[in-house]
Amino acid sequence: MKHVKIERDKQIGIFPDAWKFCVGSGRIGLALQKEYIEALAYVQKHIGFKYLRAHGLLHDDVGIYREDKVGDSTLPFYNFTYIDRIYDSFLELGIRPFVEIGFMPSRLASGTQTVFYWRGNVTPPSDYNKWEKLIKAVVKHFIERYGEKEVEQWPFEIWNEPNLNVFWKDADQPEYFKLYEVTVKAIKEVNENIKVGGPAICGGGEHWIDDFLNFCYKNGVPVDFVTRHAYTAKPPEYTPHFVYHDLHPIDYMINEFKEVRNQVKNSPFPNLPIHITEYNSSYHPLCPVHDTPFNAAYLARVLSEGGDYVDSFSYWTFSDVFEEADVPRSIFHGGFGLVAFNNIPKPVFHMFTFFNAMGKKVLYRDEHILVTQREDGSIAIVAWNEVISRECEQERQYKLKIPVEFEDIFVKQKLIDEDHGNPWKTWIDMGRPRFPTKEQIETLREVAKPYISTWRTESENGYVTLDIKLGKNAVVLYELSKVNDQTHTYIGLDDSKIPGY
Repeated sequence: MKHVKIERDKQIGIFPDAWKFCVGSGRIGLALQKEYIEALAYVQKHIGFKYLRAHGLLHDDVGIYREDKVGDSTLPFYNFTYIDRIYDSFLELGIRPFVEIGFMPSRLASGTQTVFYWRGNVTPPSDYNKWEKLIKAVVKHFIERYGEKEVEQWPFEIWNEPNLNVFWKDADQPEYFKLYEVTVKAIKEVNENIKVGGPAICGGGEHWIDDFLNFCYKNGVPVDFVTRHAYTAKPPEYTPHFVYHDLHPIDYMINEFKEVRNQVKNSPFPNLPIHITEYNSSYHPLCPVHDTPFNAAYLARVLSEGGDYVDSFSYWTFSDVFEEADVPRSIFHGGFGLVAFNNIPKPVFHMFTFFNAMGKKVLYRDEHILVTQREDGSIAIVAWNEVISRECEQERQYKLKIPVEFEDIFVKQKLIDEDHGNPWKTWIDMGRPRFPTKEQIETLREVAKPYISTWRTESENGYVTLDIKLGKNAVVLYELSKVNDQTHTYIGLDDSKIPGY
């Protein structure tokens, strides 16, 4: 058991909300589906992200770029029918787009190489003049529809993971730099106040960030922020329906955040903001770890500490409405989402809501606990215990002495672990039904809730003692607030007269 006494009137920092700045999404065309919008509304109600990032803005299924044959001429036509519906829906739900420019419209592509089930084209434009005009038309339309003040708040990221040849033909760095330069200059020509960045790398290739920033500096190319992705999965084992990974310890991701901060600090642009525009444990949408309580406990430290090093980090993704590896074949299939199909929250969803309850004032933090104070003096604590292997210690215990501003205290505890808030386990108990009945879905929703307990206690000499015991892959939230006791206002109150009391 670890004993911790928190000193009175000793604040060690501010807890930033970098963890909820942005969240990822399946390709943006999926936002036309009813369940996508319902899931986003659910996530926004309980967490409230500021931005949403998705692939496929310029993909054919959104239909922005079309061409018409008029006599011997081919004329571009910019069609905003679908993207207007999509962005209108986002803004109505209180979330702004973190605009990812990509992939290439087929009619403007220089090649046929594609990625994913939905065939996102990953080749450069066949005509950079047409590409430049397309980018200008898109930005002008956004401004005409939503206004300059609104669009100036949208970050624009150029492409996705160009250091990987699966996402950018031949992982051609000079060609990506050309694409970036043409694109950022087109955006800035429409409105110089729009923030643009890149290079959105993933899976190594850290020299890309150095090369990218040096290129921008030497060539006078605008850059307003740096982006990269972070995953902790080791090489995969593929099966027909699933992908399995061993994972690095979570320090691996924390160190990636630190490294990119040092890279930017030592670059010609030392003060640029850094956005991790994707992160998770596994990078594959068929990895069962995403559905487990372990994923929640494993990633909790990232939410606790990530904001020390980067300006934002975006969980990939908010929903299992996602089709990179084909249409999912079962309700639980290893999808990235915070929320499974039918709006069933996964353990990682509740971990996010626990952090959403934190105060700004940090009283104590270590690798497995965060203690904060809210503006009203109440205390919010989140603690976690990831058990990555059988060799790890299965339980973790704390005895906390916490300074409080009130004597009579109401304590509320929310818990998720292997047996609570774990619909994946119940789904297994059901026999892993691929297409659950309505009754089974309702059962999964019922068990997807955290275990809640409450009690009342008193402080002693301005401190309250809290004993915390964390089982395997547990994440727990404690909220300590002042009791406003009104028992005395009930005339004739006598609970002893209640049968069974």
